[in-house]
Amino acid sequence: MLSKLRNHKPSLHNNILNTTIFLILCPFQMFSARLSDTTSYIQTVDVYSGKIDTILEINAHVEAPNWHPDDQSLILNSYGRLYRLNIQTRKLSEIPTGFATSCNNDHGISPDHKWLAISHNDHTDPSPKPYKSVIYVVPLEGGTPRRVTEEVMSFWHGWSPDGTFLTYCAERDGNYDVYKISVDGGEEIRLTTAEGLDDGPEYSPDGAYTYYNSYKSGHMQIWRMRDDGSHQEQMTFDSNSNWFPHPSPDNQWLVYIAYTSDEKQQHLFGKNVKLRLMNLQTKEIRDVTPVFFGGQGTINVPSWNPVSTKVAFVSYRVH
Repeated sequence: MLSKLRNHKPSLHNNILNTTIFLILCPFQMFSARLSDTTSYIQTVDVYSGKIDTILEINAHVEAPNWHPDDQSLILNSYGRLYRLNIQTRKLSEIPTGFATSCNNDHGISPDHKWLAISHNDHTDPSPKPYKSVIYVVPLEGGTPRRVTEEVMSFWHGWSPDGTFLTYCAERDGNYDVYKISVDGGEEIRLTTAEGLDDGPEYSPDGAYTYYNSYKSGHMQIWRMRDDGSHQEQMTFDSNSNWFPHPSPDNQWLVYIAYTSDEKQQHLFGKNVKLRLMNLQTKEIRDVTPVFFGGQGTINVPSWNPVSTKVAFVSYRVH
């Protein structure tokens, strides 16, 4: 969660490089990376063939692709702003979000394709907390944001299938848990209560489950629960640090990011990671990418294409 607390500057580099079709594999040595020295590779992987395509290579730090329902574009964030990337032309265009110019990588599209949930660092909030992420909704094509959560810190992660609720990770009294709230605002409902971090909640397409990652076992693993927080069930049991589960639109698959080392309760940028795929019928898991250089920003939010065959993600290179 500490790595959510970046205050990105509101600018985007425009020097777009030639696109290549490959995955950037990370070096074995680990090092501290400055975001200003980052090259981002916005990529897709076919979960059936394993084929990886690079849509855009850019000398800027870009994060968290949402696959647009038109199947022709992706929505991403960079340095506090939101952008739409045309997959065919490979051109970026900014999505106007009014005063919300300090957005982090927790954003996503409503089931009716009319709204975009965003998480914006509201510097005007009177809370003494060092980071003040608040959830808002804004028209999908841009406009004036409407505030949903009253308290900071709140980080959006999922829409209910009927579009009436948002689910999110929030810090309250020093503990990070999963909550949900009406899209119209009001009282928030706490769904997890375990000590340690519960994060990344996302509804299954049928609304039967909320998938999330949790440290409640003493190791970061993927879990799921019913919409009211009951029947919490652990889904992964390996030595990876597993984060951000995203069920496919056809409800057949679950993709998530796996850190190959034990990162405890952190999901930092600049680590060895890979994407893994779970068959939700058999619970069998396999790697869908090789190990690459990524982490925070790679696949924080829902990124399946509409027909459940591809996933968008970001890998990185640091100069």
